[in-house]
Amino acid sequence: MQITKLDQMFDVLTSRPKKRLVAAWAIDAHTIEAVYNAVEMGIIEATLVGDAEIITKYCTEHKLDCSKLRIVDCKSDMASAALAVELINRGEGDFLMKGLLSTDRYMRAILNKEKGLMENGAILSHVTVAEPANYHKLLIFGDVAIIPLPDLNQKVAITNYLIKTAHFLGIENPKVGIQAASEQTLPKIPSCAEGAIIAKMAQRGQIKGAIVEGPLGLDLIIDKESAEIKGIKSEVCGDADCILFPNIEAGNTFYKTIVKLLKSNLCAIVMGAKVPCVLTSRGDSEQSKLYSIALAAMLA
Repeated sequence: MQITKLDQMFDVLTSRPKKRLVAAWAIDAHTIEAVYNAVEMGIIEATLVGDAEIITKYCTEHKLDCSKLRIVDCKSDMASAALAVELINRGEGDFLMKGLLSTDRYMRAILNKEKGLMENGAILSHVTVAEPANYHKLLIFGDVAIIPLPDLNQKVAITNYLIKTAHFLGIENPKVGIQAASEQTLPKIPSCAEGAIIAKMAQRGQIKGAIVEGPLGLDLIIDKESAEIKGIKSEVCGDADCILFPNIEAGNTFYKTIVKLLKSNLCAIVMGAKVPCVLTSRGDSEQSKLYSIALAAMLA
C-alpha cells in the first residue's frame, strides 16, 4: 500500500504487531498526549521516562489512564535521555522519542560512545515527511536538524535514508531532487557539483531504488511549469517525492516555512542509529508528534 496521506500510516500500523516506544523526558503536554493517543489507537506500547510526579499529575488532571503507560521516574532531562537510551539497549523498546529536552542533549545520549545507540561508521541524519497543503503528494526531505554542512559522503547517506523512507511508505521508485542554487553544473558551487555527482552515481547504480536528478533549483523540483519554461526535461521536476538539501540553513528554512506559513502537517525522525529516533521541535504540535511516532513505528 502506498501512503499518500499521513493519516494512512495509522491504518497500516493497526494491522501490525505493536512497536514499543521509549520517550525521554516526557513531561510536556504535547508528548504525553501524542504518546497516549498512539497507545489508545493500538499502534504502540509506551514507556515515559521523566519526573513521575509531573507525568502522573498531568494524566490525572486530563483524565488519562496512567495504567496504559509505563512511567519510569527520573528527575532530570539529561539523566532521562541516558536512561531512555539504556532501556532501548536492554531490549525494552523498539524506538526512541524526544520529549521536552533540547536536541543537543537528546543527541548527546544517542551519540554516547559507550552507552549510546551508534554503530561504527554510521551517519545520523534527520528525515522529515511532510504533507504540504498545496503540493500533490507527500514530500520527504533532509537534512534539516543534524548535519550543518554535509559533505559528499554524508549527502549520499542522506539520499539513501530518503529513499529508504519512501520505500517504507510504499513508494516503489521515488523521485529524488538534489537541491542547489542552480540547475547548472557549476564547479565553483559545491551544491551544484555534488548534485551532479550524486545524480550520476544513481545513473550508474551506486544509489539504487530511485530516480535521482540534480542539481536542481527548488522551483524546478516542485513546479513542472518552471522546468518547462527553463527547458529542463526531467521525470523529477514538478513531481519529486524527496528533496536533498545542500545544508541545514536551506533545509531548516524550508521545514519552518511549510509549518508556520503553510500550516502543513509533518513528521520527523533521526535515521542511522540502531533504532529510529523521533526528533521533532519542542514547539511542534501534538499532531506532528503523533505522526512522528507513527513514522518511527513504520520503520522500526
